[in-house]
Amino acid sequence: MVWMTAAEALDVLNVRPQTLYANVSRGKIRAKADGDDPRRSLYHRDDVLRMARRANGRRKVEIVSSEAMQYGDPVLPSAISTALEGRLLYRGHDAATLAETASLEDIAALLWECPPDEAAAIWPASASQATASSASGQTSTDSALAAGLLILARRSAVDAPSLGRPVAELRAEAAGVLATLVDAMIGAGPTSDGIPISRRLARAWRAEAHEDLIRRALVLMADNELNASTFATRVAISTGASLAAGVLAGFTTLTGPLHGGAAQQFAQLIAQANASGATQAVHDWLASNRALPAFGHPLYRDGDPRAKALIKLLPKMEPHEALAVAAEQQAGELPNIDYALSLLTTACGLPKDAPFILFAVGRCVGWLAHALEQVQANRLIRPRARYTGPAPVTAGIY
Repeated sequence: MVWMTAAEALDVLNVRPQTLYANVSRGKIRAKADGDDPRRSLYHRDDVLRMARRANGRRKVEIVSSEAMQYGDPVLPSAISTALEGRLLYRGHDAATLAETASLEDIAALLWECPPDEAAAIWPASASQATASSASGQTSTDSALAAGLLILARRSAVDAPSLGRPVAELRAEAAGVLATLVDAMIGAGPTSDGIPISRRLARAWRAEAHEDLIRRALVLMADNELNASTFATRVAISTGASLAAGVLAGFTTLTGPLHGGAAQQFAQLIAQANASGATQAVHDWLASNRALPAFGHPLYRDGDPRAKALIKLLPKMEPHEALAVAAEQQAGELPNIDYALSLLTTACGLPKDAPFILFAVGRCVGWLAHALEQVQANRLIRPRARYTGPAPVTAGIY
């Protein structure tokens, strides 16, 4: 659940009650009255975990490491993006500010560190190559998800390993992998050379009037530190796998309901809200002990800046608006980017799988940036397990 009792918070923090209360008074941990017992308080889980991570230098290395893996702390050095003081930065640039004018291709050039002359050259060439290689991509019966999985698997089977190759060659291949994925997911024809990805999506969805919003969404989705799919990409690339194989690892990880698949979960919540009202729908969802989809983000305590950048440009719609109110009242959570992508889809009349496509296409730029960075690191990612199984079996027990 989102909230925990004082006993649970103290157990995680490993501090005295006075320290817990001091963190609450300083605004570092959110608290609210327990609805079942007004004499007690409940404490926000994400804030407690954040404070625990800051203090865990006093704890055993194996415990710290396991918590880092479990709760999403960055475990690898990266110069690509970071969440800082409520903002998302791409190589030091505010992502929300970039989204005002930049294209996804511009963000790729920034995150992939393309020289200006190279950035201008890779897109037309790679788009042609990608169209040829993905000619057997999405068919009328394939979903965008199935088509993306299929074409990435096909490239993974034939593309060269990533290690030991010139970075300029890898950047050109990265552009080809991205174009391949876009072609497959939207079923593009052979006339995509030089057309921005946002325009191609808008045309495929017959939503040309909303291309600017689509462009902004793609830019905002490009990267978000070492999330689960990005970490999966880096693990695959650390073995020397091809760029396509790394993106395939990220793409499959993205499908989970706790990541890019949250849009489908939120669609279920919307259906419940339409049937029983937003307040009851949120209550029932939380009572089922499931994470509330499309609300809250552990990196953004005061709200997801990507969601804010999109929501301010979109009309208020129901039941989205009522769900946002209920989620804040009952769980203390604000809308995240999954909420914003759902609202964008509804407001612009986009296909129901548009949130996932926007997430996957935009994030592919980040996956490839991390792949390029991992190739240069040239180090296998191989965490150790903290064994919790039975003791060694004594010889002769049988």
